[in-house]
Order: sequence, then structure tokens, then C-alpha cells
Amino acid sequence: MNMAQVDHLVVVAASLDQGVKWCEATLGITPGPGGEHPLMGTHNRLFSVASAAFPRAYFEIIAIQPGVTPARAAGKQRWFDMDDAMLQSRVASEGPQLVHFVASVPGVVSAVKALAAQGLDRGAVVPASRQTAGGLLSWRITVRDDGQRLFYGTLPTLIQWGEAGEDPAQATHPLDAMPASGVTLEALQARHPRPEKLQAAYAAIGLAGVDVSPGTPDLIATLHTPRGRVQLESKGI
Repeated sequence: MNMAQVDHLVVVAASLDQGVKWCEATLGITPGPGGEHPLMGTHNRLFSVASAAFPRAYFEIIAIQPGVTPARAAGKQRWFDMDDAMLQSRVASEGPQLVHFVASVPGVVSAVKALAAQGLDRGAVVPASRQTAGGLLSWRITVRDDGQRLFYGTLPTLIQWGEAGEDPAQATHPLDAMPASGVTLEALQARHPRPEKLQAAYAAIGLAGVDVSPGTPDLIATLHTPRGRVQLESKGI
């Protein structure tokens, strides 16, 4: 049985410096350290947003790393639609944007098959890793060759922490090394003109706790922060 849970929110920035300044101004905290992803030519900053409703959730601010060529095969796009011209234009004109979320699963291959049975191609399961102060952090993540998020970012990318064959219960998770940040995720909502299709996909991977409603595509994260209640919206990007 697939039992997915919200793993992290994804905010794309034009640069990490821009992302840090946005986070300080919008959420009232400085994000913690992150790392580099040689496979994708990206780098990030992270902080915990764990709450009673989302006990294993964190927040990722991610940007393309200047001057770095992805190790990914030529012709394959970066994750999270980061090579998409429309997304890049929106980030350039409006600043960092909430674009997506990632759901962790105990068995990523079976979860991909469950979505395939719904007629959804979530992408290949790609091994990835990055160096941290505590050692190598490894995971397997779904990435389509075209980099697309699907459903305007409301269908989560799937992740399984640890290496292939490793007991998920023993795998290292980024949250293990994160102190409380002062920001917590209180609610996550998805809006889409085909809510029944999206809800069926959530059910197929066992994802609960993300409200789905009909409407113009949107991903809405409600956060409790030092600046009070803050809502971030993808607004269909």
C-alpha cells in the first residue's frame, strides 16, 4: 500500500541570493544551508516547516547554479520545470515563486506504477545525491525527461529517501539535521479544473492532507511565520 506524505515545498528563485532575501522579507527568517545538485546543475537553501499536520515537511528554495553544466544527459530537462521559459519569465518578473511540492513514499517504483495505472507518466526514477556536513545524502526521485511537473505543479514529484534497497525507515532525511525554523506549514491546497483526476492520483499514492477543489490551477501553502500568517500561491504557473 502506498502511503505518501508531503515532503517539501518547492520555491524557484532566479538566484539563491534573491531567494534568501525574498525569504527574509516574506517569511521573516533566514533559510538554513542546503547544497548542490551536480546532476541538475541546481543548488538550494532549506528550512523546516514541520507541523502536527505535516510532521516531515521542509521548505526548499532552489535556483539554477551559475556556470554549472548539469550531469544529466543532453536533451533532458531539469526537474520542476526549471528550464521552462514561462516559469523563468515569471520568476524574473515577479520574484521567487511557489511552483510545486514533493511527496515522499516508502516505495517509489510502486508509486510510479500506481500513477501509470491512472494514465499518468510521473517520469523515470532517478538516483540523486548531494554532499552535506554529515555526509552523503541520497535519494531516488521521479523526473520526466521533459522536466514537467504536471497538473500545473499540483501533482507531486515522488521521492524515496536512501539508496535502492535501503530500508526507508533507516534512510537519512534532510529534516533530521534541521532545527525548528519558526515557520510551520499549516495547510496545503490544490485547485484544478479536473479535481476528480487529481484526487484519484492522490488516492493512488495514498496522499492525504492536501485539499483538492475545482477552480483555476493553483497551489496554496498556508504558513505560520514570525510575520504572521502567510499564504503562498503558484497561481497557475
